[in-house]
Amino acid sequence: MNADQVEAVLARPIAQELLTGPHLVRFAYTGLDGAPRVVPIGFLWNGTQVDIWTVPGSAKVRALAADPRVALTIDTAGMPPRVLLLRGTAELTTIEGIPDGYVEAAPKAVPADQLEQWEAGVRALYDSMVQIRVTPTWATLHDFETTLPRAVQDLLDAKAAAQA
Repeated sequence: MNADQVEAVLARPIAQELLTGPHLVRFAYTGLDGAPRVVPIGFLWNGTQVDIWTVPGSAKVRALAADPRVALTIDTAGMPPRVLLLRGTAELTTIEGIPDGYVEAAPKAVPADQLEQWEAGVRALYDSMVQIRVTPTWATLHDFETTLPRAVQDLLDAKAAAQA
């Protein structure tokens, strides 16, 4: 998939809603033992990249340093489901202190009535964080109104052809 195709998917209104809304991203990577991992985590979309932050000593950081390939899913509950699937490569940057983006992304995971206490705890605990920045190199959107997973579309097409 080329950059223009990725940009076209990400520019769709439903993709923008998923990227900028209150949803967590499900962040998948390969652990050092070769087994897949996936974690739900808060994030920010900066217009071209997904930014995620974590503790410098986390298993994610060690694993991503060894294999930076990642997959991300942002989705909604309810009908019709809306699902944005992304793939890319993670870039790791250590940042002193608590990044503003980490605090800005917190409401995706922390209840509003706990944000102040959460932020105070984070600021007291962490001296630095690692920013995980993912530039999407592949993207697809399934909104189940205008786009469907390929296997579902193929099944619908086959049924329609059989009835014709």
